[in-house]
Amino acid sequence: MRKQAIALWLATVAILSLLAGCGQGAGTSTPAPTPSQEAAPVRVEELWLESEGKKIYGKMYLPGEEKDSYPTVILSHGFNSSSMLNEGYAESFAKQGYAAYIFDFCGGSPSTKSDGATTEMSVLTEYRDLSDVMDQIKALDYVDGEQMFLFGLSQGGFVSAYTAAQRPDDVKGLVLFYPAFVLQETYFQQYGSVEDIPDEEFESMGVPLGAIYAKDARSFDIYEEIGKYKGDVLICHGDKDTLVDLSYSEKAVAVYDSAELKVIQYGEHGFQGKLAREATGYTVEFLQAHTA
Repeated sequence: MRKQAIALWLATVAILSLLAGCGQGAGTSTPAPTPSQEAAPVRVEELWLESEGKKIYGKMYLPGEEKDSYPTVILSHGFNSSSMLNEGYAESFAKQGYAAYIFDFCGGSPSTKSDGATTEMSVLTEYRDLSDVMDQIKALDYVDGEQMFLFGLSQGGFVSAYTAAQRPDDVKGLVLFYPAFVLQETYFQQYGSVEDIPDEEFESMGVPLGAIYAKDARSFDIYEEIGKYKGDVLICHGDKDTLVDLSYSEKAVAVYDSAELKVIQYGEHGFQGKLAREATGYTVEFLQAHTA
């Protein structure tokens, strides 16, 4: 029995090692495009929030032009990553007139500035983080709560999609870059139920994880959830992504009522240079088309 448990955990570690590339691994921790120097400067301020007693570190990017309120984008990072990788995207959106908030998930990586350990993190704890962030951002007087968008990379895309499904009336539009819908595959293949998952900690790419990560991932099917969101969805996914195959996003588009998939030619798991600018361009067009 012990040998079987070890074998199952090795399979789990394999999928998590794959997703660790969504964060700080070489070649996949891709920075967002550098915003145009001709665009108006943005205002950036540190903004701490909280979720279930834990402090959440974040930064708000605001357009240079002051207004009473702004349509708002909340950006979520991937596995073993941080808000730093969303800075360029947030600045790009702010230059187009949007308030853009980036934050570190609690326990999202060993270097997170938010509270919490990686052994306490799962896609459902990140859902709670994001949901609480939405409520607190919506309460800000300069945020147009009727025009709130979610934007997520990889595991952050998975969590953003799940969150939109749970709170469809609060999400004006949803943008996903190479969403990690592959994340649950190992758990469904290896474990008959949540109860079959060993109650042990394990490690992936040097990151300690708790059994809660596997158990929460096994507790639902993301494709059964995402269709609850009836708003418009934009997915950008590279055709050379070897970490999360393009087929996972193709399946998602078939589930959603109203989704468009932009295939980024030669794009890998993380967009660089002109490919990042291409995906950002599609995103800005999507945001503008859904902003009053």
